[in-house]
Amino acid sequence: MSESKAVGTPGKRPDTSTAHNARVWNYWQGGEVNYAVDQQIGDRVAHMIPVIRGIALADRAFLSRAVRHLTEERGIRQFLDIGTGLPALENTHEIAQRIAPASRVVYVDNDPIVLAHARSLLTSTEEGATAYIDADAHDPDTVLRIAGRTLDFTEPTALMLLGILNFVLDDTEALAIARRLLDALAPGSFLVLTHPTTEPELGGDLQLQAMEFWNANAKPPVTARSGEEIGRYFEGLTLVEPGLVSCSLWRPEPGDRPKVVPQLGAVARKP
Repeated sequence: MSESKAVGTPGKRPDTSTAHNARVWNYWQGGEVNYAVDQQIGDRVAHMIPVIRGIALADRAFLSRAVRHLTEERGIRQFLDIGTGLPALENTHEIAQRIAPASRVVYVDNDPIVLAHARSLLTSTEEGATAYIDADAHDPDTVLRIAGRTLDFTEPTALMLLGILNFVLDDTEALAIARRLLDALAPGSFLVLTHPTTEPELGGDLQLQAMEFWNANAKPPVTARSGEEIGRYFEGLTLVEPGLVSCSLWRPEPGDRPKVVPQLGAVARKP
């Protein structure tokens, strides 16, 4: 029997006077769930760093490849997708349940407009389950407590942290959040993570001015990190080949000629 549910906060309304990441990201990906202010800020950022739309698309394509790999080749049947954002190309549960209909997926976000569109996500197969939690990644204990109603954390789970820890500005706190979430997962679980980088060989130095503009004109504030700093999230885990790379270069489709983007991505197994 399928399950689909949303746990949210009644009465929350989106702030349409200030650009918000979920809506701007949607705009860069070619979506329609955004406002004039999101488009204006999105265009200004894209003028400063033209590759930003490529980053948004590459990040989403990485998610598709990672979920497909974990479902097809690693036998993963549970996904905890934190910072899911607005519905876009293909969502985690659609990919996983197409391959393994019994897959169970929990989405987590705290943007009210994402909650308003959660019903678009909540279309599980009969055998599986899909849930949406209105919660903040800064509070991993609450995320785990509510997600545990749908997921069985004694079984391997894929923890999806795509473009979310860059909104936790303090390095120590960001690492602690990732560790708390991973510690709750069974051996054989996986971490799937992307994060904007400052690495100059990937063009990361171009992001700094754009992020400064973003933080003054949009929300939530964001930061980029070096490859070494991002690599710390994977300490104690076994990286899946090709390791921590530009997310566009992680297991590209045969025949693809991906362009390098300043967004690192990796998949790693918890021993």
